[in-house]
Amino acid sequence: MATTRSKLIFPILVLIFFEFSASLAELSPDILISPETACSLTRYPDYCKSMLPSNSRATMYDYGRFCIDHSISLSRKFLSLINSHLQHSSKLSNPEIQALTDCQFLAELNIDFLITSSNATSNVNATLPIFQADDIHTLLSAVLTNQQTCMDGLEAVSSTDSLHEPLYNGTKLYSVSLALYAKSWVPKTRNATSLKPRRKQLLFRRAGRRLLQLGMDQVNVSSIVVVSQDGSGDYAAISDAVAAAPNNTDGTTGYFLIYVVAGVYEEYVSIAKYQKYIMMIGDGINQTVITGNRSVADGWTTFNCGTFSK
Repeated sequence: MATTRSKLIFPILVLIFFEFSASLAELSPDILISPETACSLTRYPDYCKSMLPSNSRATMYDYGRFCIDHSISLSRKFLSLINSHLQHSSKLSNPEIQALTDCQFLAELNIDFLITSSNATSNVNATLPIFQADDIHTLLSAVLTNQQTCMDGLEAVSSTDSLHEPLYNGTKLYSVSLALYAKSWVPKTRNATSLKPRRKQLLFRRAGRRLLQLGMDQVNVSSIVVVSQDGSGDYAAISDAVAAAPNNTDGTTGYFLIYVVAGVYEEYVSIAKYQKYIMMIGDGINQTVITGNRSVADGWTTFNCGTFSK
């Protein structure tokens, strides 16, 4: 009899769990909830609860803003730690200096990205326009990527062990910030009425090459340049096309689109942090390839081995 009862109870518990999960997924960001409820939507709920003010109820918007602002503060403290280490560079090896310099650059980028995110969400208790929502989501995701890149570079140098804990805590905080942002300001659905579909037929290949028609909803393209190694395009090198991108700080004129024709490009492409609204499209996997020969064994840092950086 006990066995039969346990078999009946289990599906009921499972049903309750799924109903609870569904209610969290549909949670309105403008109602007052506890920190525990908000943190249950993140990847690091325990860390999230330890950081948020306890014994209080607030909206998801409030929790999200708190985490983003706290992320800015943590990023600045981490940058100060990096600068402090670099001030004693005479005691460091060249690989250590290179790894720290990479982290310094990445930390500065993170501060810029987080400030932009904070400004976009400040006093906004509603979903953002889809363009802006996607841009901020990209920035907060990039913060996590930058953090991981810094961590990878420091793992090979032992004298920076004191930076590992701040790095791990930063990773958790940035992840929490991203999760709360996504639950608060990103539109849940993309209704046809909320979209401004624009289908543009883009001429990518020139001098008798095929046309590539790319349907791109909601994307405004100001100009298109073609990179091709055979000289049929506007540029033969990707870096030259990037250098030609206009200074477009607010995106009002649209994206500067760089189409890279299939081929193997042996170069290191770096997009400066002030260069914004640049879109790059290739011919697909194993078609458009950017390659190089730098390695950690040759004295390069993990960050500077990448053939493409922003």
